[in-house]
Amino acid sequence: MARPVHLDAVDRQRLRKGMSDAKQLQQGEKVAGLVLIATAVLALIAANSRWAPAYASLLHFKTGPIMPRLGQMLVEYWIADGLMAIFFLFVGLEVKREWCNGQLALPAQRRLPLVAAAAGMAVPALVYLLVTGFDPELVNGWAIPAATDIAFAIGVLALLGARANPAIKVLLVTIAIVDDIGAVLIIAFFYTDGLNLLAIGAVLVLLATMAGMNRFGVRAIWPYIVGFALLWLAMLASGVHATIAGVLAALTVPLGARGGRSPLKLLEHRLHPWVMFGVMPLFGFASAGVAITGMSQLLQPLPLAVFLGLFFGKQLGVFGAIWLAVKSGFCQLPVGTQWVQLYGASLLCGIGFTMSLFIGALAFPQSPGAAEAAKMGTLAGSLLSAVIGWLVLRLAPVAVPSPVDESQAKDLFGG
Repeated sequence: MARPVHLDAVDRQRLRKGMSDAKQLQQGEKVAGLVLIATAVLALIAANSRWAPAYASLLHFKTGPIMPRLGQMLVEYWIADGLMAIFFLFVGLEVKREWCNGQLALPAQRRLPLVAAAAGMAVPALVYLLVTGFDPELVNGWAIPAATDIAFAIGVLALLGARANPAIKVLLVTIAIVDDIGAVLIIAFFYTDGLNLLAIGAVLVLLATMAGMNRFGVRAIWPYIVGFALLWLAMLASGVHATIAGVLAALTVPLGARGGRSPLKLLEHRLHPWVMFGVMPLFGFASAGVAITGMSQLLQPLPLAVFLGLFFGKQLGVFGAIWLAVKSGFCQLPVGTQWVQLYGASLLCGIGFTMSLFIGALAFPQSPGAAEAAKMGTLAGSLLSAVIGWLVLRLAPVAVPSPVDESQAKDLFGG
C-alpha cells in the first residue's frame, strides 16, 4: 500500500505551481481546439455562401515568385509550404523531446503506441484501397485517412475538462506523435518527385552544419532558426516537400543545456502559441472550405473511402492493435485506464483534419475535383470521429485516482 507523502513548504509550492502550469496548458489546448474548429466552420460557411468568390480569390492571390521553378507563389502555397514547415518544426521538436527523455524514452514505453499507431495507419489505408477498388486514378490518396490531427484530437479531449483521463491523453498524444512521424515519412517517400540534386546537396551541407553546431556546443537558438530558414529554401528547390525541412531542422536542435534552459524546450515553448493559434487556424481556414452541393457526393468512391478509412479504419486499427497487444502479453494496459476509455481515444484518432487535408492536396495536385472530394470525406470522417469519441469518453466512468507514492511525488517535483 502506498505510503502517504509529507510535503514541506517548498514542495507544496512547487506542486501548486506545477498544477497551475498544467491547468493553464490544458486551458490553452482547449481554446486552441475551439479556435481550430471555429476557423474550419468559418471556411465552410465562406465556401458555401455569397462570399465564396472572395474566399477563393484570397487563397489564389499571387504574391510574386520566390524562385523560377515555382513561378508565382499563391497565398495557399505560402500556408501549405511555408507555415506548415513551422508546424513540422514544432512537431519535430516534440518528437525529439519525447523520444529522448519523455513518453517514448524507454523501449517499454514505445511499444504500445508504436503498435497502435502502425496499425492505425495501415488499416485505414487498406480500407481506402478496398473501397476505391484500387482504382489507378484514386490509389494515390491511400495515405489520406492514415493521418491523425493531434491538435484537433487534444482539443476535443480538453473539452471534457475534469473527465479527461490524464493517462488517456498521454497515450493519445504519443500515438499521434508516432503517427506524425509516419506522416512525415509518407510525404517524403511517396509525395515527392522531380528531385534537384544540386539542391539536395545544399540540404545535406546545411544539415551537416547544423548538426556540427549542436556537436560543438552552440546553444543559442537564433543560429538554428537561420539554418531552418535556409534549409527550407533548399528543400523547396529540391523537389522534396518543403515541410520536411521542419522535422530535419528540429533533429539538430540541442535538447541538453549547459548551465541553463534546454534550447529545444525553449524553442518549443516559444513556438507553441504561434503554431496553435496562428499556423493551425490559418491552415484550417485555407483547407476546410469545401463547396457542399449535396450529401450524395459523400457516396462517391473517393470521399466515401476517406470517410470510412478515418471513422472505421482508425478505430479498428488502433483499438484492435491495443486489444491484441495487451491480450497477447506483448504490451501492458496503461495504468489507470479502462477499455471504454481506450475505445474513445481510438475514435479520436480518426480526426484526420489538418494532416489528412494536407496529404489530400499532395495526393491530387493536378486534380482539383479529386482534392475537393477528399476534403469532403476528411471533414465528414473527422467530424463523426470527434463527436462519437467525445460522447464515449463523456459517458465513460471516471476512474478514482490512486494515492500518490514517494516515487510519483519525485516525478511531480522534477526530482
